[in-house]
Amino acid sequence: MRLSAPLAWLAAAALLVLGSPAAAAEFGAYHPAPRYDEEVVTSFYLPMRDGTRIAVSLHRPSRDGKPVEARLPVIWHNALAIDAAGTGKPAPGLASLTRQGYVVAVVARRGNGASFGTRRGYEDFTEGFDAYEVTEWLAAQPWSDGKVGMFGCSNTGEAVMHAISARPPHLAAAWAGCFAWDRFDGHTRGGIIAQFGTGPSRTVEQDLQTNPVQGDESKVLLRQAAEEHLLSTNLLELMKGMPYRDSYSTLVMSRFWYEVSLGAVADQVKRANVPLYVQGGWRDDFRTQGLVTMANLPGTRMLIGPWRHCRNEGFDLQSEQLRFFDHHLKGIDTGIAGDAPLHYFTMRGPKDGEWRATRQWPLPTAKATPVFLDGGKLAARAGRTATSFTVTYDTPCPAEPVGAFSVSCHPVGGVSFAQAPLKADTEVTGHPIADLWITLSAPDANLYVFLEDVAPDGTVTVVTDGRQKASLRKLNPAPWPLLDLPWHRSWKEDAADLKPGEPAQVTFDLLAASYVFKAGHRIQITVAGADYRERAQPRLTPAPTLTVLAKSSVSLPIVK
Repeated sequence: MRLSAPLAWLAAAALLVLGSPAAAAEFGAYHPAPRYDEEVVTSFYLPMRDGTRIAVSLHRPSRDGKPVEARLPVIWHNALAIDAAGTGKPAPGLASLTRQGYVVAVVARRGNGASFGTRRGYEDFTEGFDAYEVTEWLAAQPWSDGKVGMFGCSNTGEAVMHAISARPPHLAAAWAGCFAWDRFDGHTRGGIIAQFGTGPSRTVEQDLQTNPVQGDESKVLLRQAAEEHLLSTNLLELMKGMPYRDSYSTLVMSRFWYEVSLGAVADQVKRANVPLYVQGGWRDDFRTQGLVTMANLPGTRMLIGPWRHCRNEGFDLQSEQLRFFDHHLKGIDTGIAGDAPLHYFTMRGPKDGEWRATRQWPLPTAKATPVFLDGGKLAARAGRTATSFTVTYDTPCPAEPVGAFSVSCHPVGGVSFAQAPLKADTEVTGHPIADLWITLSAPDANLYVFLEDVAPDGTVTVVTDGRQKASLRKLNPAPWPLLDLPWHRSWKEDAADLKPGEPAQVTFDLLAASYVFKAGHRIQITVAGADYRERAQPRLTPAPTLTVLAKSSVSLPIVK
């Protein structure tokens, strides 16, 4: 039935005030009409159990400039800084949640932004306890209905997961993007620090550029907080001082990789029973960690787009966030309950592709197909021709770097092995596994393997990559479900130098991918001994010679 113009106007006005019935919608297509068109923002300090003052920016739906009196669910962002007092917006991607009937809080973690205190490590137990307090405080306020959700991506995604591990009773839903299930495997993948990001570390002058709480416009308190931050642990030095998973750090007085790894407290996270939605990207360094999280926490949802770290170009991410939170915090049938738990974008070349959904990962239709590295070519069987090269340490990215925690560009140095042009489109979806047999003229080296798409014009696109320190090559049974991927315990006692000229086997996974190599293109594997992203690169003089033996292979998950 079509409404007359006056009736249609009245219906639209009613929806603006009362909200739409919020009918169930498909993935990424949930767009209920807003309930409110204004928000009131206040910012203040919230004292923690030890007296440390934490900066909070609170956004409440309003009418005629006054906060609504209704009790509403709350979503909060455990950020590095609060937004602008009185004029700012909520966390990126959640800017209109107040209009949908949520209270939104942005909280600066201790030792960051306008908050006082020092950062002992990086999402340690202290920050987990803070998240517990903040969650329960939000749930107890007169404008809260007691249901609390969280949102975060990257270090704030890590903060969401550690809040879950603290098990606050009123945490009812969580959206976390681009984080590590296991911090050693995520941040020092393969035992190598090779990411741009090693955590926030700022000067007083940089901190003074952040927003103060209301009433501190002169930034007197902000300066005091910034000066306290100087006593925070330097995170790069913390990582460099923990080369093994069982390393003990005197900077934080603990075996810190275990303290901050979700896998070490997996039972607590499971018992929290918080509905979780994981955000990932095929150009992000943490997508496999998200898939491992799904394997360990039944009921978890995940989406993986063709994106870099915490990006979502071409997709209405906020629609999916709202569909998730409306279901779990408001009890609305948004259609999400019947969805497959994993939505992923299969890339067709570097630009095109399509969304797909699955209830099972790895895909049962993906067949592990090895290709062997034989004298500059990829072969179906082990060959006879070994390939040697001298490790190149100066490896600038010839193209613009793709950003923190992202797939590298084609490396300078190393050696490449390519197939003949493909006769038909070939899909790789899953986890490639590198099984290298090498000899080395030095006791150790950092090994990198890149899966690449070579276009007919010679353009090279990196699809995915893997890395492993050769001395930490020992394989061990994984302590948690790991999608049948090889796992290295990487304790100090597991480290073993290579003997010059003696063959050694090094097996490790490449980050997950879903990519279609088009007909006429070539699949290429490149092996290198260094990468431009390395933050603590060991340089030997002379640079070692690395030999890739012909029985080396990379197993590709080919989907027929």
